Amino acid sequence: QVQLVESGGGLVQPGGSLRLSCTASGSIFRIDRMGWYRQATGKERELVAAITSDGTTNYADSVKGRSTISRDNANKTACLQMNSLKPEDTAVYYCKFAVLTVKFRFAELWGQGTLVTVSS
Repeated sequence: QVQLVESGGGLVQPGGSLRLSCTASGSIFRIDRMGWYRQATGKERELVAAITSDGTTNYADSVKGRSTISRDNANKTACLQMNSLKPEDTAVYYCKFAVLTVKFRFAELWGQGTLVTVSS
């Protein structure tokens, strides 16, 4: 069974930093696109940042310049470093990976979500 496990959420003061991690496990042959999404209370889930297998990144305008997405293919991990956090960054953050399993099936996996709260 393939799955994603997230870590790194928590409470942080405005202006602070946080680093989220997402690690895949199971019978995965290859991971293509890795992404981070977030969903605030009463709002739709939105893309925060994504990184392709060749390292190309894209960011939501709201986090551009404050966040960095990275990937470690050997450890099947994606990280999201967020700086200068604002109260409006408060949300549940989810990772999403596009993978090819060892049975050569494509799948999109979601993490369980981790809560980030930015508050003084």
